[in-house]
Amino acid sequence: MNRSPLSTVIRIITFTLVLHLLASVGISGTVPAKRRHRKATVAAHKPAVRKARARTAATAAKGTRAPVRRVAATAQKQVAGPRPVAVAGPIIAGGPWTSPTYADSTDGDNIDGEDLDIRRAAVDALGQYNGSVVVVDPSNGRVLAMVNQKIALSTGFQPCSTVKVSVALAGLSEKVIQPSTKYRLGGMKMDLTYALAHSNNYYFATLGEKLGFERVSYYSRLFGYGEKAGLNIAGEQPGRYPTAPPKNGGVGMLTSFGEEIQQTPLQLAALMSSIANGGTLYYLQYPRSQADVQNFVPRVKRRLDISAVIPMVKPGMRGAVEFGTAHRAREDGPIAGKTGTCSENHMHLGWFGSFNDVGDRKLVVVVLLTGGRPAIGPLAAGIAGDVYRRLGEKNYFRASQEMTPATLVSSQICCSK
Repeated sequence: MNRSPLSTVIRIITFTLVLHLLASVGISGTVPAKRRHRKATVAAHKPAVRKARARTAATAAKGTRAPVRRVAATAQKQVAGPRPVAVAGPIIAGGPWTSPTYADSTDGDNIDGEDLDIRRAAVDALGQYNGSVVVVDPSNGRVLAMVNQKIALSTGFQPCSTVKVSVALAGLSEKVIQPSTKYRLGGMKMDLTYALAHSNNYYFATLGEKLGFERVSYYSRLFGYGEKAGLNIAGEQPGRYPTAPPKNGGVGMLTSFGEEIQQTPLQLAALMSSIANGGTLYYLQYPRSQADVQNFVPRVKRRLDISAVIPMVKPGMRGAVEFGTAHRAREDGPIAGKTGTCSENHMHLGWFGSFNDVGDRKLVVVVLLTGGRPAIGPLAAGIAGDVYRRLGEKNYFRASQEMTPATLVSSQICCSK
């Protein structure tokens, strides 16, 4: 039977949504990036997965959308095993996941030009996990800390669901959607805020199909995909953006999972900075000495015409933290962000791009985890939240005070110790 590209995408996404939902609460099996990885992820549960897949395919063959919530509930009962226990040490050789979950992520880093308070908070929050934490000042593009420079300056990784932020900005800019636009999934309808907060793949696959590859590609490149985010940062790579719709799932998989995109932590940090500051895409600059810090001059790459749509995107990003996929950062202050969980080249990826949404001093914090099953977006959100919490305890985000004689004396007593 001939099926349209959108129906094929819906069939693929319906099944992978189940695994993504399970991964968001730490249950075995995150969303795979490619079909061959799906086979490795669910090898231990083939009978249950085949049944769920057969039900989804049968429903799609009838020309109706699969009842995702019922399939998800059934699959959770059949497939879910015990919550994995994090045990320090590398992934066992010969297993399906070849990247270690735990490592010394500070090995080889050059920190001479970093803000050491922020560096310390990022290192302590990341702990034993193999990953990278990049912290940027969105008001000028300065990289304040870059933990695990080998990963941060690499050729990039699949962005997973963090790509949904740029797709939302594109859809709103092109007036393909409004914040109140709802798409039906199973027995419910959802708007943009809900879809971002819960990282709904169907919503963004549908939006991607409506936009089309050319418009999606135009905005993605405008926001910095496929080019270096930094200015003269030694070793930085430009990532990659496809020149045609992905063979696996077309534009729907591109806009829901970031299929065939290679995103670097610096690129996500630059995009998050432009949202945090109202639409200015700065070149990221990474001082390598205190002299570089003293002579720092911001450099604007381009102004993005997104100031009118940022208020339409932020509720979903705030919702991700308050009641969605990034809930592990909920207790660490008013944060806006987007998680991403998928797998690529025999390793799990867990992303979280974020910024604090109140206060005079804003920071962008991007976390990328690589390795085995613990490397998921919700855990990355928890690590980012811990960075904000640690800095908050040091009054980093405290609003500036008027310098009265009393506050001046208090400041001198505090800081002279």
